[in-house]
Amino acid sequence: MKRENEKKNKKQGQQEKTLNLANPDYYVCRELSWLQFNLRVLNEARDKTIPLFERLKFLSIVSSNLDEFFMVRVASLKDQVLADFTKRDIAGLTAAEQLKKISEETHEMVELQYHSLKRSLLPALEKEGLHLIARHEELGEKEQVFVDRYFKDTIYPVLTPMAVDSSRPFPLIRNKTLNIAARIRKKEHVKPLIRIEEKKKKGGQRPDFAIVQVPSVLPRLVELPPEVTGRPAGEKTFILLEEIIERNISSLFLNYDILAAHPFRIMRNAEFELDEEEAADLLVEIQKKLKRRQWGEAIRLEVEEGMDEELLKILQDELEIESEDLFSINGPLDLTVLMKLYGVGGFDRLKLPKHVPQPVPALVNEKSIFANIREGDILLSHPYQSFDPVVNFIQEAAKDPDVLAIKQTLYRVSGNSPIVQALAKAADNGKQVTVLVELKARFDEENNIVWAKMLEKAGCHVIYGLLGLKTHSKITLVVRSEEDGIRRYVHLGTGNYNDSTAKLYTDLGLLTCKREFGEDATAVFNMLSGYSEPLFWNRLIVAPLWMRERFVREIERVRAAARAGKPAFIMAKMNSLSDPDMIRELYRASMDGVQIDLIVRGICCLRVGIPGISENIRVRSIVGNFLEHARIFRFHADGEETLYLGSADWMSRNLDNRVEIVFPVTDSAIRQEVHHYLETELRDNVKASIYRPDGSYEKENRRGRAPLNSQEVFAEEATAAAAVARLEEKQRGKQEERGFTPLL
Repeated sequence: MKRENEKKNKKQGQQEKTLNLANPDYYVCRELSWLQFNLRVLNEARDKTIPLFERLKFLSIVSSNLDEFFMVRVASLKDQVLADFTKRDIAGLTAAEQLKKISEETHEMVELQYHSLKRSLLPALEKEGLHLIARHEELGEKEQVFVDRYFKDTIYPVLTPMAVDSSRPFPLIRNKTLNIAARIRKKEHVKPLIRIEEKKKKGGQRPDFAIVQVPSVLPRLVELPPEVTGRPAGEKTFILLEEIIERNISSLFLNYDILAAHPFRIMRNAEFELDEEEAADLLVEIQKKLKRRQWGEAIRLEVEEGMDEELLKILQDELEIESEDLFSINGPLDLTVLMKLYGVGGFDRLKLPKHVPQPVPALVNEKSIFANIREGDILLSHPYQSFDPVVNFIQEAAKDPDVLAIKQTLYRVSGNSPIVQALAKAADNGKQVTVLVELKARFDEENNIVWAKMLEKAGCHVIYGLLGLKTHSKITLVVRSEEDGIRRYVHLGTGNYNDSTAKLYTDLGLLTCKREFGEDATAVFNMLSGYSEPLFWNRLIVAPLWMRERFVREIERVRAAARAGKPAFIMAKMNSLSDPDMIRELYRASMDGVQIDLIVRGICCLRVGIPGISENIRVRSIVGNFLEHARIFRFHADGEETLYLGSADWMSRNLDNRVEIVFPVTDSAIRQEVHHYLETELRDNVKASIYRPDGSYEKENRRGRAPLNSQEVFAEEATAAAAVARLEEKQRGKQEERGFTPLL
């Protein structure tokens, strides 16, 4: 047997030497893989088995995803082209080649998106009694009177028409704003102002172009009452704000004829470079950069299909938009408005039943959260279970006289965060409170600056992250004085300390007071606040210095077992997989015979089914009602298994350029829960799409098997477990009333 293994290892080594694992054909372009993910989201909107309003939601998400993709990823590629950066990506494409493919695929995606809206969703909504008037020309007489009055009373006072001529240059159009462009001509019977006449004689030109910004301070969906539409009281009718403005635009230019008027929208480069070493005050420097984000280079122009040619030419020339960055839209611009439509009342029958996050069974009692944690580690599973225990952990610590210190990292928090308020209260109560607020959390920078200033005023010690690194880890440390000395309580998670997104994102968290975790948590905060690197870690694996090496060692351990003919497998769940070195490690493991199952929601740059390289790798993506966000890593080698949860994806930025934490699951009961979590998602045949060797994703063919939606399974299990816990607690309370204490 030993000789056979030696021969196998020798053959494997020779095979790897003949193969070039850096071959671009073995990889997928990161940006194109992301577009595949957004297409999977779009396919949910096209799935007629999904409730109608849920399909609306997915169609809206497609648009918001594309907005961010252009502002960040496309913008970055354009910067590379401008800088003559010719280095090829993992799949062998230059930035210019990527942009060409992105343009082709996004145009196809947008066309499919609007086809789905107009041919499927809007007609289905009509049948259900929800009407969206697409064009103001479709309004009836009573409806016209209503919208004209609404314009005069509500919209007109807010608008600021901007004409463009030799004395009034083309205005700065803010990023993501919706505007109406108009071509205008002075009426012949109107006597011009002297100044304008003088300018005309001197070679100036009178205004023939104007812009009106659609005000974001007003609701974009305007409801028309039943008495105006003549429809039954249970039905609802809406028109878009820009259609009302376009209909009444002549009242903004009384001395002019309106030759053409059409809506448009632009995307700007939202990336900004920050020289942290040169920044005297990081907070002030980021605030400056945020102001410039609104005026970055225009990188995408959306216009109404059939826009007046002269208007379009003016916009393209002034905004310097190339044809590949122009999107002619057959329908309303900016479909994120559909999320507002999703929120319209009276149509719950067209939505999925709302899942109410359930209590955590281990915490269904009258004990303090600290007493419960002392009894054993507690696993939290959001949104199936409530996020309240995380909030209560901070709130109870803030008022507990025995708590000495609270330390926490904050990456993204909600707009009215109870956690931030509890931290401020803790400082007010005399606790030592240290908070790392990551100011570089993209698109949450302004929100985090506000919280950072508030926490500082409350007396907290606020850290603004590490130089050159984003702090993406999710960790809280509470230091408490108890009878037997100082005890440290720790929360570690895969998701943000955001009570709002915790209802939408699937994440796992751990509450523990084990000594090794407490010591490591202290070391983490000492590192963050004082740049003090610990000599060793008991349990935690921290990026950027230690994590990559640990993952490689784990994979090598499993490879060795496979080469020896022992049972060996890897299961991993993450948001994205794009790091070339980690992909090569997976390829090598597959070549050694390791069975690899990956659940990757978004970007996946490896290819499956490459003969002799990735035949043992299977990849699936789950796109469901909740956004899959947990990261889980399971390595099994001949009965010896390690299991980790954490904040890091297998992306270069997470492993090399961020402070991330991955932590082991050591409690046997919790390990079984996490095993069940992974295995259930690997059996999902409703929301899972299977990655094929040709690079496409297809929903799994159930072949007569019963449907299994993993998110529904977890929601049902959480509800059942909470019910059992409530019943047991109720029975325990009755026994205590009778003076009976059960033997433990």
